[in-house]
Amino acid sequence: MKTTRVPLAILGLLVGGAILALGTTSVSASFGRSGFLQVDKECSEYNGQPGSFCTITSSNISAITPGSKVFYTQPLGIPAGVVDSNVVLDAGDGSRAIGRCTLDLATGLGLCTFSDGTGSFAGFHARVDVTPPRDASDDWHWRGTYGFSREGFVGQKP
Repeated sequence: MKTTRVPLAILGLLVGGAILALGTTSVSASFGRSGFLQVDKECSEYNGQPGSFCTITSSNISAITPGSKVFYTQPLGIPAGVVDSNVVLDAGDGSRAIGRCTLDLATGLGLCTFSDGTGSFAGFHARVDVTPPRDASDDWHWRGTYGFSREGFVGQKP
């Protein structure tokens, strides 16, 4: 039986390439994070004026922590009967997502979209339906889809 010797340089390239491929796989897995978004919020601090806010009470993704705030930048009712405002979802520590929410006050139904952010919201995008509380003890609800379009969120704040 004849033994073939692999030059050390080629062996090094093969091992290095395998290690690089393993590292690339873990980066790619975090890069494409997306799924279904489920958030509840209470709005006792929202008064229709710019700067008023709602507070997140629960969320199914770690970037949106309970206690995070959704600030509204436009006044209520322009046009009449509608909340139509830019919003900032602020989770603290420089983690903010920017978006827009529109809500029909007669039905309590609406839509919020988010297009990017900073900190743990880097590359964040979402499209969620808004539904009102079912009773006085209930919160407002966001249900929809979300994703991170670029590397920046890997499950924890940087």
